[in-house]
Amino acid sequence: MGNVRLFAKAKINLALDVVEKLDNGYHNLEMIMQSIDLSDTIEIKKTFTNDIKLRTNVYWIPTDNRNLVYKVAEYLKNEYNIKYGIHINLNKKIPSCAGLGGGSADCAAALIGIRKLFGLDIPNSRLLEVAKEFGADVPFCVKRGTYLAEGIGEKLTPLKKMPDCYILVVKPHVSISTATIFQNLDLANIKERPDIEKIIYYIEKDDIEGVSKNLCNVLESVSIERYPIIKDIKDAMLKNGALGSLMSGSGSAVFGIFKNKKQMAIAKNYIAKNLKVKDIFATRPFNMYKN
Repeated sequence: MGNVRLFAKAKINLALDVVEKLDNGYHNLEMIMQSIDLSDTIEIKKTFTNDIKLRTNVYWIPTDNRNLVYKVAEYLKNEYNIKYGIHINLNKKIPSCAGLGGGSADCAAALIGIRKLFGLDIPNSRLLEVAKEFGADVPFCVKRGTYLAEGIGEKLTPLKKMPDCYILVVKPHVSISTATIFQNLDLANIKERPDIEKIIYYIEKDDIEGVSKNLCNVLESVSIERYPIIKDIKDAMLKNGALGSLMSGSGSAVFGIFKNKKQMAIAKNYIAKNLKVKDIFATRPFNMYKN
């Protein structure tokens, strides 16, 4: 019958600024988002059963329409009158509730995979419109690479690719609610905001040290106050040779940027031993294009 296999890439935020709170409860954001090679694997099969089935290797992740992957399959099956069954196997590696966009990445991969498997006539522009309906980060996860993201995250401007480097991602034993972090952010008392233009300048100059020294995420002030382990991880990264370190999204994952693989390995071993963290991933930037 046919099947497709896709890799759903995690993301990190090189910068995250909250400009204002909107009347609808969302926030106007300005971010630099970067795909990384940390991936979930999604296999989608066409069957004669005319149903939707989702299986995953993580026992507590829902496999019904509470899951974005299932929702996307359900939407496309109904919208495009797909008469076949859609069976999906989701192998999770990206930590959940970590600020790494795993759910959005899976959703984007399902959109792309089902379109390809069933030959659906969905132009890229329409695919991005559909993606937005399932979450603000989903359009970025469809595009992937290095982007300036504005609005609620859906307004995307491509940037020159991130300078090559090694990235260590650490997910502590805490899970953070994005809604709770935003609710507790006091916009009037933000002390440090990212210089987005400066980071873009260093990206264009292919200067990884310049990028790393200007990492900034305004949500850290809330997350670190509640979960000091985030600062402990950042400090450990910097102590062990990271050019820069930052919490991704609303947390709880923290990443460090390294110039070489050996230094990254030293930091990885130190954090595993001294902070007793198990979810540690060595990865690199992922870019869809070269420029």
